[in-house]
Amino acid sequence: MAYHGHIDPTQKGIRWMRLSHARSAISVRFDDPNLVSCVGLVPIMALAARCGLTTLLTSGLTLAGAGTANAAAKITALIGGMVAGADSITDMDLLRHGGMGRVFDDVRAPSTLGTFLRRFTFGHVRQLDSVAARLLARLAAATPLLPGAEQIVFVDIDDTVRQTYGYAKQGAGRGYTGVKGLNALLAVLSTPTCAPVIAATRLRKGSTNSARGAAKLLADALATARRAGAGTARHAMTLVRADSAYYGYDIINTCRRAGARFSVTARLTKTVTRAITRIDETAWTAIRYPNAIWDDDEQRWVSDAEVAEVVFTAFTGRRRREHVTARLIVRRVRRLNPRTVAAGQTEAFAVYRYHAVFTDSGEPMLTAEATHRDHAIIEQVIAELKNGPLAHLPSGSFAANSAWLVCAAISHNLTRAAGVLAGGRHARERTATLRTRLIATPARVAHSAHRQVLHLPRDWPWEPGLDELFRRALHDPLPAAS
Repeated sequence: MAYHGHIDPTQKGIRWMRLSHARSAISVRFDDPNLVSCVGLVPIMALAARCGLTTLLTSGLTLAGAGTANAAAKITALIGGMVAGADSITDMDLLRHGGMGRVFDDVRAPSTLGTFLRRFTFGHVRQLDSVAARLLARLAAATPLLPGAEQIVFVDIDDTVRQTYGYAKQGAGRGYTGVKGLNALLAVLSTPTCAPVIAATRLRKGSTNSARGAAKLLADALATARRAGAGTARHAMTLVRADSAYYGYDIINTCRRAGARFSVTARLTKTVTRAITRIDETAWTAIRYPNAIWDDDEQRWVSDAEVAEVVFTAFTGRRRREHVTARLIVRRVRRLNPRTVAAGQTEAFAVYRYHAVFTDSGEPMLTAEATHRDHAIIEQVIAELKNGPLAHLPSGSFAANSAWLVCAAISHNLTRAAGVLAGGRHARERTATLRTRLIATPARVAHSAHRQVLHLPRDWPWEPGLDELFRRALHDPLPAAS
């Protein structure tokens, strides 16, 4: 209920935040050269430098020509701006305010960075992909970024369409979503106890099929996972999870060649449907979800289902040696749509919708089904990118936007590494939350006895985590990252 009457400021029990001075007594001046608005960027860029980002860029990129000088410094500036919250080339001016020039060297103007991005070709983007993969491996060695990866690691693959406008975007088109834009393919790594990091990215034209080039990207991601320490323990498991868009021989074969397990949603083809109909009615096991899930087709929350499994041979239309026999785990949900039943009439028999998962995982049936549903974790990464550097694909050049996507992946992984170094709940917080609590912290830059001192606000709510981040990123040894 809203109250529109007068409230006496002296009335007991009424509290609200008010200005400490009258509005007419408040003025603003942009005149302090020693203030910075994102001091959390300092330990993150220090961590990147200690893990050899500059060295990797210098040795890995071969750009030549006008506007490509000091490529390592320009890529580092792009990554730093994205970590601080920039989502366009213009936003890179965030790095050039107040005392930022006293904290960082080689900060470039947005126009310089835009010109530099337009010099990229597909080959240069692949070089940057290699740098991103090697940096992730070094971050995993230097920080607890992927705890338990030696025992089990999940590799999730999916794509998303980033909407674009106008006619100047190279490669823009309409694909399966009907939205005009560019298609970004992602592969992410995670373990049961950590937040996901990005192992590989690929920007594609908007009208592309989801599975196009996915097998090559998956091979790159699995190689990166191995370099990051995945699967080194005895009886370790690397599990690739994907939805039905990637149900095909190429993806399954890539998993098997790399020694990884697979868990892929199977399309309800005729052969899959026949396999489901062979399941005995007594084989179904009832389950109940701890948290209800939203069903788009039924437009309702689903809180229970039944699960069964059957041995299934896929891709029988190919050569015999390319047939794959594994488990088909099927989840069925009862249809309760009242539109299928006439008014006043009860259903004559139960009707179900089926969701099939093709997997060679050795987990028990119910555990394997629940593990596959956790594939939705990649949607969190996509949402975080779109809420950050992937809010725009800022250039008309396709290669420039491809390089922008790779820089976004690097910034995501660095932010995740900062979260685990800060410890506690920061390790699994969303990147936007990490920016608010750890990165976008104001500070005043001072110098004393040839040392730089950063004065942060007193009573900062997340002081313990930020203090831990500074200590571990700047001062603690990182012998494994060398």
